[in-house]
This record gives sequence, C-alpha cells and structure tokens, in this order.
Amino acid sequence: MKTERRHDIDWLRVIAIGLLLIYHIAILFQPWALFVGFIKSDESFEALWKPMTMLNVWRIPFLFFVSGMGLYFAMRTRNWKQLLQERSKRILVPFFFGMVAITPLHMYIFQKYYHMPLGYYPHQGHLWFLGNILVYVVLLMPVFYSLKKNEKGRVQRVLSTLMGHPGGPLLVTLFFVVEVLLVNPQPFALYAQTWHGFFNGLLAFFFGFLLVYSGKMFWQTVLKWRWLYVGLAAVLYGVRFALFGTESPGYLMAIESNCWIFGVFGLGYKYLNKPSALLSYLSQAAYPVYIIHMFVLYAAAMFILPLEVPVVLKFIGIIGFTGLACYLIYEFIIRRIGFLRPLFGLKWELNKVVKAKNPKEHPISTN
Repeated sequence: MKTERRHDIDWLRVIAIGLLLIYHIAILFQPWALFVGFIKSDESFEALWKPMTMLNVWRIPFLFFVSGMGLYFAMRTRNWKQLLQERSKRILVPFFFGMVAITPLHMYIFQKYYHMPLGYYPHQGHLWFLGNILVYVVLLMPVFYSLKKNEKGRVQRVLSTLMGHPGGPLLVTLFFVVEVLLVNPQPFALYAQTWHGFFNGLLAFFFGFLLVYSGKMFWQTVLKWRWLYVGLAAVLYGVRFALFGTESPGYLMAIESNCWIFGVFGLGYKYLNKPSALLSYLSQAAYPVYIIHMFVLYAAAMFILPLEVPVVLKFIGIIGFTGLACYLIYEFIIRRIGFLRPLFGLKWELNKVVKAKNPKEHPISTN
C-alpha cells in the first residue's frame, strides 16, 4: 500500500535529536549538573540555560508526538502481529543491548573522571525513552487498530472537524493540563523515569497518532496558524521568564509546551516537507546517534573540560567532538558491521555497507 512520505516529520525528528545533544552538553556547564548525574564543568556557563529553559518544556513531548505519528504510518502496512514484531526488533533489542553495553559506558567515564571506584551495572539511562515507547505501543495498540478499522468513521470525522479550527489543537492541551494538575511534577521538565514523564509521554504518543489519523485538516490548521501558536508559546515563555524565573505553574508550562509543538509542526510542514539525500542519511543515523551520544559526550567532557581555555570554547569544543565522534562511530562501525546494525535499530545487513535508500529505519518513522 502506497503511503504519503512525510519528509517534514523526518526532518523535525532529526533536528530534535540534534537539539537533544546540545541540551545535554549545556547541562555540563550548569552548577547543578552533578545532581542529575552529569560531569560538571568547574566553570559555569549559566547563560546557556536561558534558551535551554525554552527548549526543555517541549523537546521530549515533541518526540513522543512524532513517535505516535510514526506508529500511524507503520500500521498502514502491517497487522498487529507484524507491528509488534517490527517494534520489538527496532526498540526492544536496542533497549536491552543499550542497558547492558552502552549506558554503563558513560557511567564508567563518570567514575573515572571523578576517581571513583569503578563498577558496572546495567541501567536505562537516557534510553528510558525507548522503554516508554514500547509500553505505549503495547497499551494503545488495541485502541489504534480499532480506530484503523473505522478510518472513515464518526471518530475520524469528528476529529477532522475539530482539527480544522485553530482551537482544535489547543483542546488537546487540556489533557496535558489535567496531567500536570494531578501529578504536580517538580520540575516540569523532569521526564526521565518519572510518572510525569510516563503520563506526559503517553498523552503525546496517543495524540500524535490521533492528529495524523484525523486527516489533512490538522496539518492545514497548523500551517495556517503556525505563528499564532509560536506567538502564544513565546508570550508564555516571556511570562515564565519574567515572573517565575524558569518554572511557572505547571498548567502554564503544559500550554506553552504544546503551543511550541504545534508551531513547530506548522513550520516544518511549510518549509521541510521535501526529500533530500542529506535527510535520507541523517534520518537513518539519528536513532543510532541517540543511543550512543551520552558516552561520547562524557568522553568529550573528560578530555576538554580540564583544558585551560575559555568556557565558551569548551562548550563549542564538546559540541564539535561529540558530533564528529558520533558520525565516525555511526559511519564506520555501526553502519558497516552487519551484526551491530540491529543492536542500534537498523536493518540487519551482512558484509556490506547499506546505502541510505530508506530513511524510515527507526521506531518513530513515518512509514
């Protein structure tokens, strides 16, 4: 069955992974970095955190929205057994491999940097995101397949009508407001292995699916009203920054988060929905890079932070080191060694380099 290729969603996913790397690097230069398990620079660069506080309210929910959208496209060519098998290969295998072989690496570097006793233990680390997605797939798959059987039914028509109005996407935000009122996360952007992260991600994943299921009206709405959503988000961020520092009441941050997300979807649909060879490569590389980036980042910190150079150059240097090292590891090891490919979410290919003909090799694909 032929499906529409959504290059904008792929581009936005790649951009989100890139922003995630920069966000994690920025944490190294905050005075509280040790409290969240990051290596800490002796010299703080707290000015970095001002833009990061804008990013951190929507970056993770955005990826869950995209993941739910990807599941919709995947279901169009797979029954539930095929979908579960495919998601297990693309998520479960890298998740467990990462827990035992990848995430302990950045803990090892952390221990070595601080001259701590060296020890090993498997842990989720930053891969908690993958575990959440797999749980969401299993929990929501019956609902999604039920909706799929009635794709032109009443639910789809009602959703399409709602999403045709600029307030339609904002209605979705009410569920996120209820979530923060019930869970009361402190702080809002603490998603990793928390109930807030789980329920916020569940809602984003669910509505990501529904927004695509509703049809083209959603995309036409976010395209037309993209600057409205961005403007609302910017106003809420300004209020948060001016009156509350970095943490305004949770319900305001939930609204801000979704406004950024809908604005970004509109901008992406306007400017990024076009194919390119670069997108094909980056889209395939994004998932393995996400898996390996933390231990590479910590290695960069171990070598660069002790240097006697300005803190700005340290920040730039760690970005450059992390980006280059992730590229080299992906291009010359993960992509070229057949048995490693499925461990990082890629298709199994033996004894050859796979050209990036299909950019949909990831658990949040659009096909």
